[in-house]
Amino acid sequence: MLSKTKKVGRSVAVAFAAAAMFTVTVPTGNAFAINKVECRGGENFLKIWSHSGNRHSVDCYANRGRMSFGSWWVDRIYTGNNDLIYYDANGDSVRVNRWTDISYPNRPPKVKDIEIL
Repeated sequence: MLSKTKKVGRSVAVAFAAAAMFTVTVPTGNAFAINKVECRGGENFLKIWSHSGNRHSVDCYANRGRMSFGSWWVDRIYTGNNDLIYYDANGDSVRVNRWTDISYPNRPPKVKDIEIL
């Protein structure tokens, strides 16, 4: 009878150890984070045209998450199949829905962070 109890106790201990190891090794949260990707025609990535000083940039982004945008002036945003919130230098946050193409020809916002929802 005693050896049966030891086997059950050992099995329970091994199960707890395996569960603890699985918990430590598997990351929590989103599997993907926002990242810059190559802009390609026909893709529905978030695409942002921006400038800072004499430098101009066109960048594409994919996956859900938030990242720093570096305080660039945004001239145009095409959201593709992404819902977006951008955070400007004044502390405001602006939501832009998917499939929106918006231009800021006269008063572009200075964007500090972008977030794909």
